Amino acid sequence: MAFLKNRTSVFIVGGLIILALLGLFSSFTANPAGFLQKIAVFAIIGLLIYFLVRKFSSSSPQKKEQRAFLKAAKKSKKRLQQKSGDGAAKTSSLGSLTTLKKGNKTKKKSPAHLTVIDGKKGKKKNRASL
Repeated sequence: MAFLKNRTSVFIVGGLIILALLGLFSSFTANPAGFLQKIAVFAIIGLLIYFLVRKFSSSSPQKKEQRAFLKAAKKSKKRLQQKSGDGAAKTSSLGSLTTLKKGNKTKKKSPAHLTVIDGKKGKKKNRASL
């Protein structure tokens, strides 16, 4: 925003914008069909460039996580079909995934082996020396 402090640059940019608007207006009044055709060509080229950049740009981490989730969902669905044996699985993958996750939580976890370390609880800290 340093250019706003200099008054001459504000006048130059404002003049360029006004000249551009006058040029657009005169082009539209002289040949409306040609003007609309140029606008349509610019829009098509812009959309084409936009889609090409999106397609070939590196994918975001969110897309990678989504792909990994879908892949894991397919694997668990196949595993569920193999366990059932009849081959007919439920079509809603989210419902079957939640029930599958709930079923896995019922497994008995091994107890955590923790020990208690007795500290010097009777001695109070001398906070004045800090």
